[in-house]
Amino acid sequence: MARTVGIGIQSFEKLIMGNSFYIDKTDFIRQWWENRDDVTLITRPRRFGKTLNLNMLERFLSVQYAGQGEVFKGLSIWKNEKYHELQGSMPVIYLSFADVKANTFVSAREKICMLIEEVYRRYDFLLTGGSLKEGETERFRKVLVEMTDSEVAYALKNLSGYLSGYYGKKVIILLDEYDTPLQEAWVYGYWHEMVELMRGLFNSTFKANPYLERAVMTGITRVSKESIFSDLNHLTVVTSTSEMYADCFGFTEEEVYSALEEYGMQDRRTDVKRWYDGFTFGKCRDIYNPWSIINYLKLGRLSTYWANTSSNGLVDKLIREGSAEIKISMENLLKGRHLYKEIDEQIIFDQLDVDENAIWSLFLASGYVKAESYTLNEETGGDLYELALTNKEVHVMFQKMIRKWFSGTGTVYNGFVKALLQDDVKSMNAYMNCVALATFSYFDSGRNPSVETQPERFYHGFVLGLSIELADRYIMTSNRESGFGRYDVMMEPKNGTDNAIIIEFKVRDSGEEKSLEDTADAALKQIDKQRYQAELESRGFHGGRIRKYGFAFEGKEVLIKK
Repeated sequence: MARTVGIGIQSFEKLIMGNSFYIDKTDFIRQWWENRDDVTLITRPRRFGKTLNLNMLERFLSVQYAGQGEVFKGLSIWKNEKYHELQGSMPVIYLSFADVKANTFVSAREKICMLIEEVYRRYDFLLTGGSLKEGETERFRKVLVEMTDSEVAYALKNLSGYLSGYYGKKVIILLDEYDTPLQEAWVYGYWHEMVELMRGLFNSTFKANPYLERAVMTGITRVSKESIFSDLNHLTVVTSTSEMYADCFGFTEEEVYSALEEYGMQDRRTDVKRWYDGFTFGKCRDIYNPWSIINYLKLGRLSTYWANTSSNGLVDKLIREGSAEIKISMENLLKGRHLYKEIDEQIIFDQLDVDENAIWSLFLASGYVKAESYTLNEETGGDLYELALTNKEVHVMFQKMIRKWFSGTGTVYNGFVKALLQDDVKSMNAYMNCVALATFSYFDSGRNPSVETQPERFYHGFVLGLSIELADRYIMTSNRESGFGRYDVMMEPKNGTDNAIIIEFKVRDSGEEKSLEDTADAALKQIDKQRYQAELESRGFHGGRIRKYGFAFEGKEVLIKK
């Protein structure tokens, strides 16, 4: 009989004792213990089992569960008898920063303090246990009231000392989602304050801590060493390209196919692979998204389960407010093409506004793109990655995200698309001006919005939207070489009845053009002068089957001519 599929269970004991669906990942405990690394940072995309694995590790090691190894009976770790002695033998400090989400530093700091206070309350028996030394009781109680920045920095180190004194053993520290406060800080503009707080906390907890036996941190991104890990020279970092723990997070293809067979779905392998496969860790390919697989096993239908588990706000912001190159790259990815980018797996958040490669590094770590291959660029010494969208689920997620950019305009955006297909220039002008008025600043609302780049960011976002809406009808390209120059948008019909379309965007230069009408005329002249239609003519489109439009911009005002 197939096991019950439980959604969102992050308690290892609850999962096992309830006979819920579970794929045995307990060998992670053995691998981690035998590697003997002092501090390990493991990065994986969200919903890839990081929290469950840390809970499993705590449940196995913590003295709180001494003599309760029966929960591991029949699992990989328990088949090796030498690990029976390790079970329940260590003091463990566990905390998660997953909920440290706030739009101000004050609120974020308060949440971190509350989490530390909560950890201390789990061990308040130390106040009466007789092991605390002179002054330690007072310091312990201060954490339960209010902490200065220095007290925050030393709180986990001090607690390690208290527990070590009580149990006579050094401490294991497990920190889940360590990078959530940092991502939030970057999005909401208090990055430097949060970095200072985290640097102090991490330094005292993971480096200058004589009571630490070992530690594991998990997160989505590898934040640059210069930001918060500058003093942690002994940190072992396990990213998506690392060989260590490659099959410990996410489901392998063999595991997925076995699960499908258990639930009588073995005939659906092809669809499941297309939608949820695509992740690669080290040399371990064909890793499946576990959150989507579990939901699929329970509900039995294909959907964007993983993509819908968060707002994807940071990804949306980076693409929407990004340069023309970012949007064109996104357009190519959605067409199934590959990108070649030299990126560093370290995420330098300070560079996300200015460095395109930093953005692709974030997308790779987050699981939105996959590395088909990577090689050393001998000229620069950097790693050159071949990137593609991870799978069908991610593809659909991006389509939904881009459509949402124009959802606030109601039927207006759809009206423009319809007018374009019907060659109704009057309606195109009316609809386009409404769209621009509603969404223009939306594409340039970052830290450094600029009048110069607003039109470019807007119309490349607009084109990306068109490429999604008309993907079944047109092959759309932008900023490509054709004839003697570059066109902005070329739309080549997939059927034999639609007309081909060339669109040239131009921002009014008040020094050269007296009016928007002059600007639109200049755009049309540029199409003819540069012979942008040459590529279409070479494929059999001539004369009346090629429509040309000049789009003139001045602020949020648009004029379209043909």
